[in-house]
Amino acid sequence: MNQATNIPTAIVLLSGGLDSMVTAALAKEQGFQVRALSVDYGQRHRLELKSAKRIAENLDLAGQVEIGLDLRAFGGSALTDSIDVPKSGVGSDIPVTYVPARNLVFLALTTACAEAAGARDVFIGVNALDYSGYPDCRPEFIESFTETARLGTKSGVEGRPFTIHAPLQNMTKADIASECHRLGLDPAWSWSCYDPTADEMACGLCDSCRLRKKGFAEAGINDSTAYAA
Repeated sequence: MNQATNIPTAIVLLSGGLDSMVTAALAKEQGFQVRALSVDYGQRHRLELKSAKRIAENLDLAGQVEIGLDLRAFGGSALTDSIDVPKSGVGSDIPVTYVPARNLVFLALTTACAEAAGARDVFIGVNALDYSGYPDCRPEFIESFTETARLGTKSGVEGRPFTIHAPLQNMTKADIASECHRLGLDPAWSWSCYDPTADEMACGLCDSCRLRKKGFAEAGINDSTAYAA
């Protein structure tokens, strides 16, 4: 809570992608003073960190913190290891772009940031409809983590539990594209591609690019992002 203005503070996990951008804008629309947390985890699509800064500036957020947590030390993902990013289309199995326990780790960090700031609201842009099948995007995970945060924090055990907001949870990518348009956001502020080209263009073929392009096409909205394919 911002004591000076009596406006509640929310911490948004801001990756720099489309979903996190829309989530941050929705949090502002709901009347929160929004602070962002972005994580440099050694991701190969590091352009999203530049996008996170751009989004924070364009949305005039109350602040942004970027912390480093190099998950390349673990590997195990095409986003943090020397593994090719799949370009053949979205499949039914959990893809190699899954980063082990990423949202579990990131939500813990975001909750710690919220507790330190005296905030009780955490926003994350996970989606469980048009997505790549990551287990840490499901409603069951969000519900379980909410209870874990209550049990594992000073605020929680003292009766001030956190609310974990996942406003995009049940939206399709077309719904998210429509929200982006309604909120007056420029899609090009965000970055979704897992495997950008040498000249910093979105590849257009990875799962994330395919899902994004499909969403904007189904919504009938122009995606101002430039794609190589």
